Amino acid sequence: MTKQDISELFDIYRDLHAHPELSFAETRTAGIVAARLRGLGYQVTESVGQTGVVGVLDRGVGTTVLLRADMDSLPVREDTGLDYASVATATNDAGIEVPVMHACGHDVHITALLGAAAELAADPSWTGRLLLVFQPAEEQGAGAQAMVDDHLFERFGTPDVVLGQHVAPLPAGTVGLRSGPAFAASDALRVTLFGRGGHGSRPETTVDPIVLAAAVILRLQTIVSREIAGTETAVLTVGAVHAGSAPNIIPETAELLINIRTFDHEVRATILSAITRIVRGEAQTAGAEREPEIETLHAFPLVSNDPASTERVRAAFTADLPDLVLVDPGVVTGSEDIGILATAAGAPCMYWVLGGADPQLFAGLSSSAEIMSRVAQQPSNHSSKFAPKIEATLPLGIRALVSAAEAWLKP
Repeated sequence: MTKQDISELFDIYRDLHAHPELSFAETRTAGIVAARLRGLGYQVTESVGQTGVVGVLDRGVGTTVLLRADMDSLPVREDTGLDYASVATATNDAGIEVPVMHACGHDVHITALLGAAAELAADPSWTGRLLLVFQPAEEQGAGAQAMVDDHLFERFGTPDVVLGQHVAPLPAGTVGLRSGPAFAASDALRVTLFGRGGHGSRPETTVDPIVLAAAVILRLQTIVSREIAGTETAVLTVGAVHAGSAPNIIPETAELLINIRTFDHEVRATILSAITRIVRGEAQTAGAEREPEIETLHAFPLVSNDPASTERVRAAFTADLPDLVLVDPGVVTGSEDIGILATAAGAPCMYWVLGGADPQLFAGLSSSAEIMSRVAQQPSNHSSKFAPKIEATLPLGIRALVSAAEAWLKP
């Protein structure tokens, strides 16, 4: 890739970063992606799974490789100080205007895949079929399923392998590869607690859903600590509480938004069952006259990297990227819906972590413990200060995608 090519991609990245879009609203982003792919000679279809884009490059008999990038951003107010920082706002699903930022690095994923698309199109030495999937709404855990439901594989062919990467605050120049369970399964729930409202001066005439919510929140925190074995990994977070409108009114309802991350089907089932038991039990204890409602907002599976595919990618990276540092990042409690694509296709998945932090921040560190301690000090994904060092991150992200794809495409 020439200096002019990479310079143009840096410009695309900065433009995408400055103009983020929320889940299922990635229309501007999708337009940029589609135009770029058409210019490279791909067959392009837009509006797959609402706002997704699919690019196909077919070179006859051979393996079909799916490369995936997600496109949506988050309702976060950016605080990076970058001269191309987002000042965008958008209206969310609740009709509220919110600040918007690429706080999870999906702009890196998009730009890297566009760069890889250019390199793969320019390389005549491979055969097979390249399926580029630019997916909406990963942050809602809904985009991959939306594309599958829109007959992604019936329309464009079923891949033999699903590949992708996620930028993280590892040092740029580093890639995290892990065989087996890699990214946690995720469940999001909305719990609505029903009380009996009234005047704040007469609580004896009410059933206070705020007090009930407080009891539920505290009790939920005992699930992982007291019902899950210490040898297992799980995270339960109450991320939002909504109740009340004035200091002297006891409201009718309270709402909790809950997120669960797990790596084992039985652990997941235990946690979901315990949530139901606790929520209903606390409501009964409080004297609530109506049973709580528990609604699933999303549920997507564990990302498990196929061992053979992991070793194939590891061998390709070792051969093609001599300056790359390969590490085992451990299991990541963050979640990803790319596993839905692999499961629906019946194909192996290989999803790696791309280092994006300034490598100068890690100078002089030698042990894994020292490096991981410094990683923990960097702004993480979903932080208002998350800002990958793009000059060091993007070229490797492009080369990693190309290397992994060609491990299947080259005879």
